[in-house]
Amino acid sequence: MQDIRKEDIPKLILCIITCQGAGILGSVFTNMSVSTWYPTLAKPWFTPPNGFIPAVWILIFTLMGLSLFLVWRESSVRPEARVAIYVFALQLVVNILWSAAFFGLKSPSAGLIVIALLWIMILLTIFKFWRISRWASILLAPYILWVSFAAYLNYALMVLNP
Repeated sequence: MQDIRKEDIPKLILCIITCQGAGILGSVFTNMSVSTWYPTLAKPWFTPPNGFIPAVWILIFTLMGLSLFLVWRESSVRPEARVAIYVFALQLVVNILWSAAFFGLKSPSAGLIVIALLWIMILLTIFKFWRISRWASILLAPYILWVSFAAYLNYALMVLNP
């Protein structure tokens, strides 16, 4: 991995802010029902404690921003980096849509459909990033692992709350 140069810092900050911004947009939907509807749901034993999930997302969105930065700085010399960035942007939109489906619509079923699509989009992003920067791809590993867990939790919530 190349060192981050001083002139790269604004681009790095923009990438992290972009990803954190997606988290903030998603939280608009989450806040619609996280303290009203969500507490009424029957939950599986492995549900994380309150406060844990937002902390994990902050870390994951930061890693995503760093990953995006590593690919973006290659985009001027590697045309495939632009395609990879578009795929990344699409999965970021689907990430926001999961919050809209699960919390906004108060629908674990809709959430499960969206999170399955999100998982596929993350995997595609990882493959696209791998060709450009292995580090960028590796930085997305916690993301797909967390979304895998979240998908299982989403499924369990759907089953427990028909």
